[in-house]
Amino acid sequence: MISFGFTGTRQGMTAEQKSALRNLLDGGAGEFHHGDCIGADSEAHDIAVECGYGIILHPPTNYSERAWREVPRHMMRPERPYLDRNKDIVRETASLIAAAAEPEEQLRSGTWSTVRFARKQGKPVFLILPDGTVRR
Repeated sequence: MISFGFTGTRQGMTAEQKSALRNLLDGGAGEFHHGDCIGADSEAHDIAVECGYGIILHPPTNYSERAWREVPRHMMRPERPYLDRNKDIVRETASLIAAAAEPEEQLRSGTWSTVRFARKQGKPVFLILPDGTVRR
C-alpha cells in the first residue's frame, strides 16, 4: 500500500501546486498523512480524499493553526508539538510530498525542516514548488 506524508505552508498552496498534487495522487490509493493545519494541509486533505486516499491525521498540540479536519478516531494520531509530529509523519510513511512557499530551501521553516528530516531518513521527497514544478 502506498503511504505519503505531506507538509506544506500555512499560507496554502498555489493553484499550480494543487494541480501538481492532484497529478501525483491521481489513480493511486493508500494512506495520506498530514499535520491538520490550516492552509496546505487542509487543501491537500481534500485533494487526497478526491483521489481515493485514506487520511491519517497527526494533529499539533498548538490549536492556533489547526484545521480540525475530521477522520475516524482510529485514523487520528496523538497530538504532538509541530516538529515532533512532522517527524512522525516522515517515519510512518514511504515518501514525503512537500508544498513549499518558496523555491529555495529556508532554515527557519517547518516545511523545509521536514524535507531535510525525510532526506536524512532516506525517504523519497516530492517537492512541489509554487509554480507547480515537482522536484524529486
